[in-house]
Amino acid sequence: MDGQENCPLFVSVRAADFDIAEEIRKLGDGRRNIGAIVSFTGLCRDENGRLAALELQHYPGMAEAEITRIARDAIGRWPLSGVSIIHRYGLIRPGENIVLVVTASAHRNGAFEAASFLMDYMKTNAPFWKREHLVDETPGEWIAAKEEDEQNRERWQKA
Repeated sequence: MDGQENCPLFVSVRAADFDIAEEIRKLGDGRRNIGAIVSFTGLCRDENGRLAALELQHYPGMAEAEITRIARDAIGRWPLSGVSIIHRYGLIRPGENIVLVVTASAHRNGAFEAASFLMDYMKTNAPFWKREHLVDETPGEWIAAKEEDEQNRERWQKA
């Protein structure tokens, strides 16, 4: 099944925060073909009290294009009824939202797998750069993708 033409897709890369419940409502509102909506929200953690904020930078245009490409890949792999992805940039403080992935499908398995796939690919492929801002005001490090993130992405290449 090629759901690309019949699957609403929304991608936003922005500084502004988002309302999780509102984004879920927008994806499912008035749609009777949806049996499952799965959402994942990534938050900024304080790294055991040492992180004051996380700075996310992106390559405008390229970030949206890459996220859209990844989402279209997911739509081609699973029978999805809708996908919404919001990724923030700028200075994000602990407890604040960074990313939201919402997938909708007639059945839960496709929605769960697609959401996991999307996050695994965005963690490694989306052109974002992260820098820590520390509580003690010492310069923070630029954060590289972790080996675990790479392994999570690679599992989808076998599927």
